[in-house]
Amino acid sequence: MRIGILTGGGDAPGLNAAIRAVARQCFALGDQPVGIRNGWAGLLGKGEVREIAQTDVSGILHLGGTILGTSRTNPLKNDADMAQLTRNIAAFGLDALAVIGGDDTLSVACRLNEMGIPVVGIPKTVDNDLCETDYCIGFDTAVGTVVDGLDRLHTTASAHHRVLVTEVMGRDTGWVAVIGGIAGGADFILIPEVPVEVARVCDHVQRRYALGKEFSIIVVSEGVEMPDIASKESVQEVDAFGHVRLDRRGVGDTLSRLIEHRTGLETRVTVLGHLQRGGSPSALDRSWASQLGVAAVDMLHDGTIGVLAAVHGQQIEPVPLSAIVGRTRRVDPALYKLASVFY
Repeated sequence: MRIGILTGGGDAPGLNAAIRAVARQCFALGDQPVGIRNGWAGLLGKGEVREIAQTDVSGILHLGGTILGTSRTNPLKNDADMAQLTRNIAAFGLDALAVIGGDDTLSVACRLNEMGIPVVGIPKTVDNDLCETDYCIGFDTAVGTVVDGLDRLHTTASAHHRVLVTEVMGRDTGWVAVIGGIAGGADFILIPEVPVEVARVCDHVQRRYALGKEFSIIVVSEGVEMPDIASKESVQEVDAFGHVRLDRRGVGDTLSRLIEHRTGLETRVTVLGHLQRGGSPSALDRSWASQLGVAAVDMLHDGTIGVLAAVHGQQIEPVPLSAIVGRTRRVDPALYKLASVFY
């Protein structure tokens, strides 16, 4: 088979490991891997694809980013673009697609499968919010970046007796904030799943100071909703899939100013932003990306299509893409409650 490989949406550590795995299994089974450039944009217009050789995937396991490039192109916005995708898939002689992405990218893959294109998805998202899979490529490395950042912020916060607000990724879920916050010793965690008023955060910080703890680390997901902070809906700028530009919202900055104003304690903000997407992938991300890439090719050979190669415990199993698209994997309330034990 000629198997097209595509990475879409936001980049994440481990993408190159997944590309390498798909390509290596293709070579092992006598297939020809074909790289599609810049997400779904690579199948629009004249298209931009190139056959992948053994040398193309040599030495990329440890590299961040994606050698194929990515974009947030959304061909679902009109039928003409979807028709263009299918024409280019045929024109380039692609027999199937291995699509590495999150909900937005996989929603296009799901539609293509409904149109008769054999597709298998590979879960990738720093937010770790895809349903029906325990793991998404990029999450572990992103959490490691958050933990490293919090370790460093603890030293400067304690030296200056400050409150430090750290804004992390998490549009609709707080996985990065909760896991990163627990592992990094956060003193309060705010996530989209649990509404909390600023007054409660301020009371908690003041209580810590009264107990002689002269600094606090507050971790907040970028998508958190709080009564005293502008809602996500108030942001006018959106991406191709209709998601608001959360970087324009400034949750961390607003929260830090409110805390300082209400408590009188010196407060600063650190926005980790794209640092969470960058750098070399962790061992866990490399390992799972490698396993998922191989599994995706095996599923295509078995005729198991229109599915996500999903992680269930230590196993990889197919789950219909239709069961994933448009749904969000939320943080377990018990996990969030557990985090509060360490405040």
